[in-house]
Amino acid sequence: MNNFFKYFAEIYTGVKSLLIGMGVTGKYFFSPGQIVTQQYPENRKTLKMYDRFKGEVIMPHDANNQHRCTGCGICENNCPNGSIEIISMRIETPEGKKQRIIDKHIYHLSMCTFCSLCVKTCPSNALAFGQEFEHAVFDRAKLTKILNQPGSTILKGIEE
Repeated sequence: MNNFFKYFAEIYTGVKSLLIGMGVTGKYFFSPGQIVTQQYPENRKTLKMYDRFKGEVIMPHDANNQHRCTGCGICENNCPNGSIEIISMRIETPEGKKQRIIDKHIYHLSMCTFCSLCVKTCPSNALAFGQEFEHAVFDRAKLTKILNQPGSTILKGIEE
C-alpha cells in the first residue's frame, strides 16, 4: 500500500513541476514586451551583441598601430588547450637594455574554448573579446589568426 501512495506522489510532483515550467514559458510567449530571442539571420544588419559577449580574442590597436602586448607569455601559459602562441624576440634598445618584442601573436580560434583565462590574466590588458561570431569556414587554417597587425609596436609606457 505504501508503494501505491509513493507512485501517485511522484506523479503529482512531476505534473506540478511541468506546470510551473509551462507557466514560465507561457509568460514569455504571451508578453511581447520581453522578447529575448534575436531573429538571426534576418536582423544581421541591426544585430548588436552584448558587451560581455565572448566572440573571439582580439588585440586592440590604437590609431598609431600600437598595442599593449609585452610578449610576456602569461596568456600562453594560462591557456588550457594551447590556442595562443607567442613568438617573441629580444632586441637591444639604444640605452643598452634588452627588451622583448613580439614577432607574432598567434591565436588558434578552432581550439579556443572561450574560457577568458588569457584575457583575465594579461597584466597589460592587451587582449579583449571581440563581437565577431560568424566563423563558419571550409578550411580550418582560416581559423588561425595573427593578432598583432603588421608593423605594430608596443605602446609607450607599457613595461614588462
